Amino acid sequence: MSRRVKRPLRPAGDRAKGARPHRGPAAERGPAHRAGGKQAVRLGDKQRAPKPFVPEPEKSVADPPPLPTKVQTVVVTADEDNMRVDRFLEARFPGLSFSHIQRIVRKGELRVNGKRADSKDRLEEGQSVRIPPLRLDTPKAAASLSEAAKKTLQDLKDMILFEDADVMVLNKPAGLAVQGGSGITRNVDDMLEVMRDAKGQKPRLVHRLDRETSGCLLIAKTRFAATALTGSFRHRSARKIYWALVAGVPKPKQGRISTYLAKEESEEDSIMRIAAHGDEGASHAVTYYAVVETSATKLAWVSLKPVTGRTHQLRAHMAHIDHAIVGDPKYFNKENWQLPGGLQNRLHLLARRIVIPHPRGGVIDATAPLPPHMLQSWNLLGLEADRFDPIENAPEE
Repeated sequence: MSRRVKRPLRPAGDRAKGARPHRGPAAERGPAHRAGGKQAVRLGDKQRAPKPFVPEPEKSVADPPPLPTKVQTVVVTADEDNMRVDRFLEARFPGLSFSHIQRIVRKGELRVNGKRADSKDRLEEGQSVRIPPLRLDTPKAAASLSEAAKKTLQDLKDMILFEDADVMVLNKPAGLAVQGGSGITRNVDDMLEVMRDAKGQKPRLVHRLDRETSGCLLIAKTRFAATALTGSFRHRSARKIYWALVAGVPKPKQGRISTYLAKEESEEDSIMRIAAHGDEGASHAVTYYAVVETSATKLAWVSLKPVTGRTHQLRAHMAHIDHAIVGDPKYFNKENWQLPGGLQNRLHLLARRIVIPHPRGGVIDATAPLPPHMLQSWNLLGLEADRFDPIENAPEE
């Protein structure tokens, strides 16, 4: 199990240009910024003002391969090593719906090295994957939308932070699931059915957020964009910034958390536990954090930058360093800790900002506002929500 070790802060000038941070398994000193609590940059600072997206002239790009009409066997490449089975299919065949992927996996039609596989299993380079005939879902005519479908379409439009011909960024509200599952009656993936285009292409998920996490959710509107954006996530070209309210004040105030995470199943639920290198199902996870502002010593507003994208990574990592996210029903581990009056007992985690290369050139840069329950907490605690993130330029792994 990884242990957290405190290390002294050091000024930016003490590190040689181009030097990389130490990669030990503990929370360490992260990006260089001055010590102290209130270090954020104001919105008005020109150096942080995001540049508007200006698309380059459309390039001639080959369409992704057509969906197979008969059984085929493919080999997992080096770039696809450690990918989940469902994400592997999404990357190879972006036209597939989540429900279709789950169906072929559940029926055992997809096999890895001749054996049945679960959609969450991780693939390894060189493995053989048997893929059955695939199909796109039948498109729905926009004119035939029911009243319920029209309301769903409006709900999606109300969430849009950014949109063009290839991409959407939605501001997903807390409580709305991204995909279907046990006990889930409404989710973003199903809602996107009402946005199929004239060619029958349904917008598709590029990444995921936990059900109770609000904020920036990236959606590809075309197969071309899905392939490009999925590649950006796989190669870690996407930069994601999260905001959270946590119990206590982390020390040091900026640092790096590096552990292995593995899923632990129980009869009632499943969580991600801190694991050792080599444990079955364990994956390396790295998070940078920075304290933006504090409310006495009881609470801290932290900015989080996940380098990897493991399930529940930020929630498990903050609990691991004994500063669990307020309102987290799975990972809050502070005994005899009382929620301050006026704060709602809901997960205080926001996917604040996403910056990713646009498939046709330029950069997508979208920011989500605080959801109502977090805005209420910020106001009650006197935290200034118009501050930017001191962790923005944290180094990459």
